[in-house]
Parts: sequence; C-alpha cells; structure tokens
Amino acid sequence: MNIASVFQAIATFSWLIFFGALAMVVVRASRRQATGGMTTATIVLLVVALLMTTLGAGLVFVEPYETGVVVTILSDTGMRTEPLTSGLHWIVPFVERVERYPISIQTFTMARTESEGETLGELTVEARTSDGQRIWVDSSVIYQIEPSVVTTIHKEWQHRYQDDLILPQARGIIRDAVSQYRVEEVLSSKRFDMATQITTELEKVMLENGLTLIDFVLRDITFTEEYAQSIEQKQIAEQQALQAKFVVEQKKQEAEQARQVAQGQADAAVIAAKGAAEARIIQAEAEAKANELIALSLAGRPELLTWLYINKLAPSIQVMLLPADSPFLFPLPEVITQ
Repeated sequence: MNIASVFQAIATFSWLIFFGALAMVVVRASRRQATGGMTTATIVLLVVALLMTTLGAGLVFVEPYETGVVVTILSDTGMRTEPLTSGLHWIVPFVERVERYPISIQTFTMARTESEGETLGELTVEARTSDGQRIWVDSSVIYQIEPSVVTTIHKEWQHRYQDDLILPQARGIIRDAVSQYRVEEVLSSKRFDMATQITTELEKVMLENGLTLIDFVLRDITFTEEYAQSIEQKQIAEQQALQAKFVVEQKKQEAEQARQVAQGQADAAVIAAKGAAEARIIQAEAEAKANELIALSLAGRPELLTWLYINKLAPSIQVMLLPADSPFLFPLPEVITQ
C-alpha cells in the first residue's frame, strides 16, 4: 500500500468517525443535554477528514509498470503536457485526475476461439488469397506503449487503442498481405515472407500512433474444409508416389546388383578360361619341346625305341614277338597252358 492509499484510508475512517460523532451531538442536543465537548471533537474530526481527503486526492502514486496522464481543467488542452513517471506525485485535488496506462509489454491476440487470446470473441482475420481461396489467420500482436507520447495516445485513443487501432489496422494489413500470395504459398513457401511483410507494415502504423511493436506472431492459418480435404488427398497421393518411386529405385538397385554379380561371374569365367588356355598353350609348348628332344635323341637309333617299348611292358604280361615287320603282339595260349 502506498502513502496516497494510506491518506485515503485515514480520510475514509475520519469521515466515519465524524458522522458518528455528529449523530451523537444531534441526539444529545435533541435531549437538551450538554454537547460542548463533543461539538469540539466533531469539528476537529471534520477538519481531519477534510485534510486527509485533500491529501488523499492530491497524492498520486504511479506504479513502476505504468505511466499517468494528468487530466486538468487548468490547461487549455485539458491535460498536462508531461506524463507522470513511476513514483509519488502531487496533483491539484478535485481539479485534476490521473489516467493510468500500462507501459509493460502487452499481447493482443486475434484467434478463432476465446481460449486462444486475451480478448473475448472471435477476432480471427478472414482473408482471401490471390487465387480466391478463403483462409482464417490467427495472430498475436506483442507491443508496448511509448511513455513519452502517452499523452497523444490518451488524446486520440484513450483506452480504446486495442479495439480501435490495433485490431482494424492488423486486419487490413493481414488481408492486404494475404491477397498477394497463392494459397499454397501461404501454406508453405511464402509464409515467412508474408509474416515479415505484415510485421513491417504494422510496425510503421503503430509507431505513428505512439506504440512500439515488439513482435508479430503468425499463430495459425486455417483453410476451408474442402481445401483441407484436397490438401490431405494430395499429400496421400504424394506419399504413394514417393513410395512407388522408392519401390522402383529399389528394384533398379536389385537389378543393378544382379547385373554386377552376373558381370563378375562372367569376368571370372573369362579369366579362368584365359588362364586355362594359357596353361594349355604352355603345356603344349612343353610337350612339343620334349618331343623335339626325344626325336633328336632317337634319330638314327631305332633299337632304343624298341628297348623303351619293351621296357614299358608289365613283367607279368606274356607275349610272343613276331618278326620285325609285324605290328602286332599275340599272346601264346599254348605256352600259357603248359
């Protein structure tokens, strides 16, 4: 409780005692009883009550989060040029009064439901996009009163600056901004640009009227039920297309993987065949070289070939030697039998 409130409380209490004492004086006087002492006390109470009332009406305490405009009949403009800052001030009792304005940060919300904002009623902004789609924009204007120009605000708007200044200006600026974009742009790609445009325009208008825009918050954008359903169907179709594309890519990867495996197997077979052919060639060359050496060693020595031939025969085989010009060998069954 500040000192101004204390004086006002004392003044109220003094008046109550004064009227009580006055009633007792009247009663005693009607009964022809002595009222000298009580009359003096009543007069003293009247003086104290008037003094406390005057002090209570003249002393004004302005809270740290507010400023005051002094309305007076002593000025041609009807108010003092300088606003009251926070603290204790003196005004002319019964001639001047103080209109208080908050200088703390305030939020004015425009939303479709009452629970979304501080202001009752549906204050959402209905607008149309450049392609004719109807949308509803929920937003919040965060602002602050400029203390140095609070007298101008009181002169032009009083305490109606939210309903008569911020609300209509914000509605008009939002509608103008929305009308410059297509509905799909408002939904996604141009939403930030639109919010920036609204902030710039609203900041300019509020500054001209003594208000400082702290921030503009684009809370929500709502579409008609038909368009919302079309967006949902489009998103489902896009998801299905993405899924189909993913399946196709997966099949392509599987086919590429199979091709790579087949190519690897074919390359391996070619390499194996090439190696086998090269080994065969090397073997044939070795055999030819060996045959060439054998032929050289047998040249002019036919008896050596015969000896080698006989030497290769198994010792258990019994054969009959024919004349040299016969190419056959026959077993001797008679000899075997004997």
